[in-house]
Amino acid sequence: MVAIAILDDYQNVALAMADWSRLQRDHRLVVCNERLPDLDAAARVLAPFDVIGIMRERTPFPGALLERLPNLRLLVTTGKRNASIDMAAAKDRSVTVCGTGGAGRSTAELAIALMLGLARHLREEFHAMRAGGGWQTTIGYDLDGRTLGIIGLGNLGGKVAKIGTAMGMKVIAWSENLTPERAAERGAERVDKDELFRRADVISVHSVLSPRTRGLVGARELALMRPTAILVNTSRGPIVDESAMLAALREKRIAGYGADTFDIEPLPPEHPLRSEPRALLTPHLGYVTEATYREFYAGMVAAIEGWLQGKPVGVIT
Repeated sequence: MVAIAILDDYQNVALAMADWSRLQRDHRLVVCNERLPDLDAAARVLAPFDVIGIMRERTPFPGALLERLPNLRLLVTTGKRNASIDMAAAKDRSVTVCGTGGAGRSTAELAIALMLGLARHLREEFHAMRAGGGWQTTIGYDLDGRTLGIIGLGNLGGKVAKIGTAMGMKVIAWSENLTPERAAERGAERVDKDELFRRADVISVHSVLSPRTRGLVGARELALMRPTAILVNTSRGPIVDESAMLAALREKRIAGYGADTFDIEPLPPEHPLRSEPRALLTPHLGYVTEATYREFYAGMVAAIEGWLQGKPVGVIT
């Protein structure tokens, strides 16, 4: 019998999203609904477990934590990669790391929702309606005919480009390795980075967080944007310099910021973005849909059962 912990089940739905019956019958399975607040708490709670399943980038697994988990042999993350796992430390400790599927369509849809919410002032109109006053207090604008700039035209960026094109938007895109031919395959025009920030009415970030992309959107890039332009980030918080973003919003140098990801998550209650009227925020909901959860948790079950049978699946190297 092995001890299995499933972490970060904030909505208490993990057991309903996949068939865990075989694992529950033959092994000890514990689901943690509350966030582990720090490394010491994580080490204390998780030390007895042989297998740990995690929701990508909710609880980090640095080397300092892995070295305090003497029984850990298998770590399963949702998604095909997880930047918050120290892979070298896992390898050194002979911990197998596996990932699951995850199509990413839900994040692409949320990016479009944030664009529409900002363009049509949905937050302001919603609050006016709830207050029992105000009727048509703002004037929005159409996305049809606007220019959509996409940073990172991979799987997610390509889906956003497809939806944007269907809405009548002209799509331009940039990333360091993007070629004009690859952009054209996705229905986009490849442009230089500065040109994208100057031309786009809406910019959507879909790059992977890495040392190269950390702070990719900073004060210089924001200064290139039009005062009527909006920026949407459903990728990773640190890709956008939050201090520079707050300054641009307060000085009305851009029209709005739609964010689903942040430097620190959960976003602290006192964080200034929470009270910024030009920011439309969601609590990292990009992947929080039933279909995505079912794919995540079914993949987690498959990875654990495969490992128990000596045939691990979805191994990340």
